[in-house]
Amino acid sequence: MAIKLLIYLVILLALFAALTLYLAKRHERRAEASHPPEGQFVTIDGHRVHVVVRGSGPDLVLIHGASGSTRDMTFELVGHLEDRYRVLVFDRPGLGYTDRINSTGATITQQADLLSRAAAELGAKAPIVMGQSYGGAVALAWAVHYPERISALVPLAAASGTWETGLDAFYRVTSHPWLGPLAIPLITAYVSDDYVAGVMEGIFTPQAVPEGYSAYFGPGLTLRRKTLRANALQRANLLDEIAALVPRYGEIEVPTEIVHGDSDPTVPAWNHAERLVARIPGATLTLLPGIGHMPQHVAAPEVAAAIDRAAARAGLH
Repeated sequence: MAIKLLIYLVILLALFAALTLYLAKRHERRAEASHPPEGQFVTIDGHRVHVVVRGSGPDLVLIHGASGSTRDMTFELVGHLEDRYRVLVFDRPGLGYTDRINSTGATITQQADLLSRAAAELGAKAPIVMGQSYGGAVALAWAVHYPERISALVPLAAASGTWETGLDAFYRVTSHPWLGPLAIPLITAYVSDDYVAGVMEGIFTPQAVPEGYSAYFGPGLTLRRKTLRANALQRANLLDEIAALVPRYGEIEVPTEIVHGDSDPTVPAWNHAERLVARIPGATLTLLPGIGHMPQHVAAPEVAAAIDRAAARAGLH
């Protein structure tokens, strides 16, 4: 009897695993069908990089944050910039439609190298670089490690300082060597896009999610298995990478315009922007009153104005 029960249990587990993989794959296909690539692809050392190019003028690179894609910048912000810049919006490695660099979590320096080389391939050898949240850390790594490949820097709600709180449970699980590969297919298969859209409300706090943003952004893209894993590994490694970067902020010589909401609960301004401005020679800080973590949506004109100031300081306007 015990052997029969064990056999039945194994069969049930196998059926559940097969169903989970089927549902995960179906969810991924639906997400990619409803939200296909917006732009074009550049191949760098065998890695496909997805980029949206809009407008004309001085070159400007926009880098999205964790769990994001090009759609986080093309929803609102690009419309405030494309009349006077050639805007290049990249998917970071492993997110959107850009290939992963590796299976261990691409570092912010590796990402900066890949994106700066992709920008150069498109003729943007020293663009203005704006990065939001995690993308702000990539932009800072770009300025520190590849100073000849950048003309001005705009960290937006950027993760730039160290912090004491530990990694939250979601990222601890999804980045774990063996729990991650077990949990992620379950998330892809059974977590709905509507649930992710609900999580966005916390990211936008204290502002509301802009009307139409969730449908445009495509939460299903974030829920794909490879994307969840790449994002989790990058997030798990971020604190140590920033700790190594902080002592080198003083090496940044390009004009730097820091923009941060003073009501950002995700990346608090006091611990990031307000400390960063003192570490970069000549940097200026614009604190946006009452604004949370997503200024590119809820304060796009102010963000565009900061980019204009950076361009003017770099002699590009």
